[in-house]
Amino acid sequence: MPSPKPRILYVSDLSYPARGRRYGDEDVALTARLREHFSLAVCHPLDATALMEGHDAVIVRNSGPVLNYQEEYQAFGHAALMSGIHVYNTLNGSGDMAGKEYLIDLTEEGLPVIPTVDNPQGIRALPSVDAYVVKPKLGADSLGLRTVTPAELDSLPYEDGILVQPMIPFLYEVSFYFVDDAFQYALYAPDPERRWELVPYEPTADDLEFARRFIAWNDLAYGIQRVDACRAPDGELLLVELEDLNPYLSLDRVDAGTRTRFVDAMVTSVQALLRS
Repeated sequence: MPSPKPRILYVSDLSYPARGRRYGDEDVALTARLREHFSLAVCHPLDATALMEGHDAVIVRNSGPVLNYQEEYQAFGHAALMSGIHVYNTLNGSGDMAGKEYLIDLTEEGLPVIPTVDNPQGIRALPSVDAYVVKPKLGADSLGLRTVTPAELDSLPYEDGILVQPMIPFLYEVSFYFVDDAFQYALYAPDPERRWELVPYEPTADDLEFARRFIAWNDLAYGIQRVDACRAPDGELLLVELEDLNPYLSLDRVDAGTRTRFVDAMVTSVQALLRS
């Protein structure tokens, strides 16, 4: 008899009302393909800790902003580490998985990122612009994001864990999608005002070198990563965020061949995790 398929608990908030994206549709389509290789059970992120026993791995996919259930997510991570169950993405990521404070580290390291600070003293190092973006360190999906004037910078609640960045008049946003450290495809939004209307993007060698620099920096063991960047007016790419927890994949925006290659790469990655 054939060997039983590995048992996977697939975590998704199928009904999360994401702007311009359909979590449920993407995960229904993706699990349909993954079932060819794994025995799958799908659950809401709030049920993952209670249901993961008896599975070989947990795949965290479109689970929504962790800010909405921070305590439960921390409990899940602790329980997974204590039980030894495999989690995909692995929990060693240094990008959004650990909060957005890494943007400060990347700024201090001189990497091509939108300059980011988290204290009044650091404000003096930022470019002088007409407006600044303020976001929580544990934010996601634009939750808590707001714009302030230079006059408001001194009175911001830095003690609450916020980040401050200059507002960049970028030409467009572009995202690079990876499985482990292997590039899969890129998408971009030609119109900055309609950032969820993505179309395929053909990256240059310099673009891929830019994206791979952050993948190498993160050194995630196994998982899906999305490098989000903006094209500044001078043509330079600047990192917006490194999403290594539950990046939406926009698989409906790529052709069938690209989707197949992506799923194949993901299956190979999960199988490698299970053997590790």
